[in-house]
Amino acid sequence: MKKTILCVLVSAIVGSAAACLTVGIAGGKPCSQTDSTSVASNLFGGAQYRTVNLELDDYPDFTYAAENSVDAVVYVKVTVQGQSHSGSQDIFDFFFGLPGGRSQKPQERTGSGSGVIITPDGYIVTNNHVVGDATKIEVTLNSNQTYEATLVGTDPATDVAIIKIDAHNLPTIPFGDSDQLRLGEWVIAIGSPYDLRSTITAGIVSAKGRSMPNYSGEFKIESFIQTDAAVNPGNSGGALVNKAGKLVGINTAIISQTGQYAGYSFAVPSNIVKKIAYDLIDYGSVKRAMLGITMRPIDEEIAKEMKLSDRKGVYVHEVSAGGAADKAGIKQGDIILSIDGTATDTPSAVQASVNSYHPGDKADITLLRDGEKQTVTVKFQENAADTGSVDKDGAVAFYGSKIATASSETLAKLNVKEGVEIVSVGPGKVMEQGVRAGFVILYVNNKSVKTPQDVIDIAKKSDRAVFIEGVTAEGRPAYFGFGIK
Repeated sequence: MKKTILCVLVSAIVGSAAACLTVGIAGGKPCSQTDSTSVASNLFGGAQYRTVNLELDDYPDFTYAAENSVDAVVYVKVTVQGQSHSGSQDIFDFFFGLPGGRSQKPQERTGSGSGVIITPDGYIVTNNHVVGDATKIEVTLNSNQTYEATLVGTDPATDVAIIKIDAHNLPTIPFGDSDQLRLGEWVIAIGSPYDLRSTITAGIVSAKGRSMPNYSGEFKIESFIQTDAAVNPGNSGGALVNKAGKLVGINTAIISQTGQYAGYSFAVPSNIVKKIAYDLIDYGSVKRAMLGITMRPIDEEIAKEMKLSDRKGVYVHEVSAGGAADKAGIKQGDIILSIDGTATDTPSAVQASVNSYHPGDKADITLLRDGEKQTVTVKFQENAADTGSVDKDGAVAFYGSKIATASSETLAKLNVKEGVEIVSVGPGKVMEQGVRAGFVILYVNNKSVKTPQDVIDIAKKSDRAVFIEGVTAEGRPAYFGFGIK
């Protein structure tokens, strides 16, 4: 029989105005009410220990942060409406709602998450994975008032979304500076796990700049705050708040073998959330800057080859011709140390820093080249190449993705005669539909395609929308579409 043992050890000595924590070998002189620390020795063979005195006000107290934040965290209920149908129906007609088919039975699924009010007039930030596919969104405030919400915009690359309710004079949580978070700093998570409204849990910042495996191959910007505050299904989109009551992150994910909290939770930093949120509010889409490089962390091999004394910075593996980095004079083999004074010791840190800028913004980047530091000024460019432009590998830009004529090996594997493969997916309309690299396009607006130019030509002639049919990398028939006007 398996046994689970739970051991809890609590020890406290409380005085009239202070509490005392003793670290080391028990015993020795009593706590002082005036000294902040003291050291005792000559006990047990000269071993030393330190006593630390903390004023009661120095102990973690989240009442201010909790009471000033909880009313601005909302419960988000979503409905996803699907369609199941039987009988023969042209898939193009089905997509555009034209007559066809014999029967259709709507299927409805519901889910829930959390959100954070960021403006008094009803703009709410949440996760893309909470509301991205919703056909109906309802928001319930902490006061139990319920509103129907509209989807303002989403950004799958950061898993951030904005919804809006028609209300005024709402409580909000002010944005904090997530770059100033320190390891070990106390934070609280507020949300609605398992429909338990306004649940508050506490933890510390366990790590910064975390990234997680991206198995889908989609473009992602990941520089998560890792905490040990308990986060469970339903917390997604909720607030991560510091002791001052400021929003430092949006709770997004956990790592678990069971799907429940297992000690690790992750939040999108507020500095990323703030920029994405106001882009979506102001423009309806994200104006994402691009540096135009591929990067590698400084590993032992690179450090040895370049005779580096430490592993600070990020190695520039490749520079895109004509990109912002190329125009600024950044070269392959350079090491990026900081961007506008912010240290960049991991690729995710570079990604997060660049994502805080808009196209056209400038930044000073400090480099290490041939053992010497130098600074260059970069003017960031737009996030994706224009549709129809061709890169050095011959791939053609198509609404944020890149497409190329499918190889004979790919066609044989998928058992199709001809088609155009989506070789990569970046920010844009294709990615917004959840399409992954490896998808082979067979038809565009009901016309067969052989080359990328076929795809571009048909899309350009469309008045309202583009509808694409094909097969996934696993060989499953699939289709997607998007508006272009």
